[in-house]
Amino acid sequence: MSEKLPKDAQGAMIVFGATTIRRKWVDAQWYFSVVDIIAALTDSNNPRNYWNMLKAREAKASGVQLSTFCVQLKLTSADGKAYKTECANTQSAFRIIQSIPSPKAEPFKRWLAQVGYERVQEIENPELAQQRMRELYKEKGYPDDWIEKRVRGIAVRDELTDEWKKRGIEAQKDFAILTAEISKATFGLTPADYKKLKGLKRENLRDHMTDLELIFTMLGEAATTEIARNKDARGFQKNKHAAHEGGAVAGNARRQLESKSGRKVIVADNYLSDKPKPKLPGASGA
Repeated sequence: MSEKLPKDAQGAMIVFGATTIRRKWVDAQWYFSVVDIIAALTDSNNPRNYWNMLKAREAKASGVQLSTFCVQLKLTSADGKAYKTECANTQSAFRIIQSIPSPKAEPFKRWLAQVGYERVQEIENPELAQQRMRELYKEKGYPDDWIEKRVRGIAVRDELTDEWKKRGIEAQKDFAILTAEISKATFGLTPADYKKLKGLKRENLRDHMTDLELIFTMLGEAATTEIARNKDARGFQKNKHAAHEGGAVAGNARRQLESKSGRKVIVADNYLSDKPKPKLPGASGA
């Protein structure tokens, strides 16, 4: 099993071997899904049941309640919805791992230590985060031109979500609704519909967009940020209206380009292959 530790562009998950570990940055430290840790260390077909049995066994053997090492945090599940999940920080994860008989325990401990250290480095020097992100995409076979747009798109998205938070948007479902509003006005598709078009499941939609799809996604989100600021949108309904208007700016630009070029911006192609990435329609150098 490889101990290389690539993380996704959003930082919401990271890969250990073949297992995806969900995580969340809270109070200046990472918290990891305990069920995902169980899955990585045991290869259990039912890691949730394994975790429940482990807690009961440890309580009986030593009197230690492993749940006391955990906190409940909302993490996105396979169905795309966020649920409260038992999570542990690095120190608590070490204690839980001690109760799991697995040859993968030591490599996993080193993995946790590295992940935590890298995050501290990134806080002190934010450029490291972007550098590691670029390296990860490059290792996956993405071309440099595409990577630059993807990284820029993340910055545009972060600016938008920060603006929403300032304007009273807090619930995760509200972020999802507003994002869908922009996407519908830009592409005529919700993110869920867009993923179906591209044949994606749990994969990140934007990691499978062409250059042009990324550009119009950025335009819709940047326009939404500008409109929300200039109109001083407050609360969900006003920000939803701003999201529609921002997406419409990008949608109008997309349709104009399609009319002039005679070529559709929205394509079903994706980057799912593990082999060198194909050149997708509408992707400059991609």
